[in-house]
Amino acid sequence: MDMTHKKCGVLGLIPARGGSKRLPRKNLLTLVGQPLISYTIQAGLQANCIDELMVSTDDHEIAQVALAWGARVPFMRPCELARDDTSTFEVVRHALDYYKEVEGKLFEYVALLQPTSPLRSGEDIDNAMVFLRKKNADSVISVSELDHSPLWCNTLPDDLSMRTFLREDVKYKRSQELETYYRLNGAIYLCRTVQLLKEQTFFLKDHVYAHVMAREKSIDIDTSLELKLCEILLAEQLSGDNAFEKHQ
Repeated sequence: MDMTHKKCGVLGLIPARGGSKRLPRKNLLTLVGQPLISYTIQAGLQANCIDELMVSTDDHEIAQVALAWGARVPFMRPCELARDDTSTFEVVRHALDYYKEVEGKLFEYVALLQPTSPLRSGEDIDNAMVFLRKKNADSVISVSELDHSPLWCNTLPDDLSMRTFLREDVKYKRSQELETYYRLNGAIYLCRTVQLLKEQTFFLKDHVYAHVMAREKSIDIDTSLELKLCEILLAEQLSGDNAFEKHQ
């Protein structure tokens, strides 16, 4: 029987598999009294542009935590889509297929929100959507300025010689004289669904733009050092909020 599909706006999708190598059970690690994934759920719920927020996971504990913090977990992700080599696109397509075939929903956009970016806010997500519409873009991907120029980086030979480490044209330049470089910060991947399914990537061939975010919001947790840095920044934010409340 043919299903009448309901057209929807933005699907906020948080991919959170149970396995992780560098930081075991990373998505559930405690960060200033909350599980890491909760910060991304809060940001997604606070974003006005997101119509439905869901978590795609293969892990029952992550699913329970996600539900407790207000996200939907409409299905458990199959194990074959939770391997180390599973692509992000496969995870997104699986979710879109579920909504289309089971719930009869077609989303115009997908906002991929990685749980390892706890400093990104709902306002950041809304700003990315505003920027997408302003540029008439099909895809917007968040970036941040590099702390150090890659022009001061190179590989090293076995003997560790630095004879050719720096290019001659940058050897005597000051940092402020070098070009500004940006990196993917992993916080927001926003894409028109039709183009995402067609090209099978958020990095479209055309009409894709960078949404620049502040460095202090751009930590992507992959190591214990990055986790500790996030703890410091979040603790400062919370103490600032509390100080503000005391003066109301």
